[in-house]
Amino acid sequence: MTNMTLSIPDELHRRMKKLSEIRWSEVARNAIENRVNDLEKINEIASKSKFTNKDALEISNKIKNNIAKRHNL
Repeated sequence: MTNMTLSIPDELHRRMKKLSEIRWSEVARNAIENRVNDLEKINEIASKSKFTNKDALEISNKIKNNIAKRHNL
């Protein structure tokens, strides 16, 4: 297994030390694994999408225009 060094703020470290029964490396490992899994799913979905940057810009402009109209800008 690979080791990783993680920097955390001193105040957080003090709070964590009060909860010494918690295996913080396991908490961090699980959080990282969950984030990687989520990002992999997002990438898989996005890779199958036919949605283009042009489509995104068109939708963005429509939203901005509707907001401007709603607020009389």
